[in-house]
Amino acid sequence: MTMNRDVIRTKIKTFLGKFFGEKGVESLGDDDNFFELGFVNSLFAMQLITFIESEFDVTIDVAELNMDNFNTLHKIVDTIDKKISQR
Repeated sequence: MTMNRDVIRTKIKTFLGKFFGEKGVESLGDDDNFFELGFVNSLFAMQLITFIESEFDVTIDVAELNMDNFNTLHKIVDTIDKKISQR
């Protein structure tokens, strides 16, 4: 089953809402760096990776664990979309 980018984005925003609150996640732009904005920390980063791997049935390789791949909604969607398309 192919998952489109909008579905990926919605699932990620729902997950982020658990940490940022609904109001916080609604004000978050697709290219806002939530680490720089102080919304999250390294513990959140590991929770995010765990969620991505289980929700989207992908494996994030050690080489991909660069926060540049996971610091904005847009980059997260790109990373997941790329992983799914490689299956």
